Amino acid sequence: MLKKVLYILLACMLPLFPMSCEREGFATDDGGVQLSFSADTVAFDTVFTTVGTTTRIVTVYNTTSENLRLSAVTLEGGRASRFRLNVDGDTSLVARHVEIEAGDSIFIFVQANVNPNDDTQPFLVEDAISFSNGQRLPLTAWGRNAVYHRLAATDTTWFVPVDCEHWDHSRPHIFIDPAAVLDGNTLTLGAGDELYFCTGAMLIVDSNAHLRALGTAEQPVVFSSLRSDGWYSFLPGQWQTLWFYNYSVGNVIDHAVVENAVGGLRCYPGSQLSVSNTVIRNMSDCAIIGQAATITGRNLLVYDCLAGLTVLRGGSYDFRQCTFANYWSYTARKIETIVLSNNEIMDGEAVGGDLLKADFRDCIIWGTYSKELLVSELDGYTMNYNLGLHSIVKGGEWNDDPLFADPYEDDYTLQEDSPAEGIGYQFPEDIGG
Repeated sequence: MLKKVLYILLACMLPLFPMSCEREGFATDDGGVQLSFSADTVAFDTVFTTVGTTTRIVTVYNTTSENLRLSAVTLEGGRASRFRLNVDGDTSLVARHVEIEAGDSIFIFVQANVNPNDDTQPFLVEDAISFSNGQRLPLTAWGRNAVYHRLAATDTTWFVPVDCEHWDHSRPHIFIDPAAVLDGNTLTLGAGDELYFCTGAMLIVDSNAHLRALGTAEQPVVFSSLRSDGWYSFLPGQWQTLWFYNYSVGNVIDHAVVENAVGGLRCYPGSQLSVSNTVIRNMSDCAIIGQAATITGRNLLVYDCLAGLTVLRGGSYDFRQCTFANYWSYTARKIETIVLSNNEIMDGEAVGGDLLKADFRDCIIWGTYSKELLVSELDGYTMNYNLGLHSIVKGGEWNDDPLFADPYEDDYTLQEDSPAEGIGYQFPEDIGG
């Protein structure tokens, strides 16, 4: 009983004594001591309005022989700043009594979120991290306004209908949810148009609808992931695909970049697509899938994809001056770069279709496998393909290394003594673009 009373008395007396979380041996120095930083400026390349960024990390070093305590670390812009900080775990507007031991360091995590305005061009947003010793670390971000495609709470469909007639070409378009060009409509994209997709988003071209993406060598049409800073710029699988549904015909993609998705171009039975002067890269599945479709490819560069081209249930295919390079290293690869098949396994059974044509002229099909072509034939269906039209095919009749300049650094130009001179993808500077 006496012990319990003593505990109660002690608890009541504690507030009478001054308390501090600060450790002894730390000198508060709000002037004179210079900290070192891992970067001169914390910079964000592109921040779409209303969409937050990934996190940048800056390291703050105390290179002195003294344990230091900063009385405050904050943003110069205060609450109005478009940046947010986490100072060694402290997310307060002002981090106080920040301690850095001699020869040690702390981390500051920075994010940016930009408000929309009326600008159609990128605009600069600036602030700085302010340290109580008088130092400052600049923060910069290039903000961009965009058009957003997202489902409303009242929508009964799983996709957003695309308003093709009133498409805004002055701003990039952000797809939060799947979107569709509906039957009877044509989405026409021009030089410099940019489409960015979130996880799970895709663009569907419906039956009897059309996509015409007509870029230039200087300003290609871009189909990419919303996250494009740092390692996200080449990370596969960040969105779904461009999906050409059954009997979507008259589709044209010229001078474009398709990147960082699960699959690049997916063409369903009866659909037609002409794709030219285009780069398809960083796909966690296949760059081009044709299911009983008609696809024409001219001057394509396909690389860093789990597979380059998969043909299922036949169809008609004609590729010229294309490079399919497969040096995939993200996961174990269990499929050849090119798969040609007049059948498809559906519900455990092979469903056939005539492969009327699969021609590859002046193409390079190369990669890390000993053989980069797989042919799957089902009896009773046509199987016409031709890879001998002046094309280098790994494991084929012409099996010479094309001697890419540096495929592991994504440089698919050809060395001077390459046997592939004049074939494969022609870079814009090679064709006067």
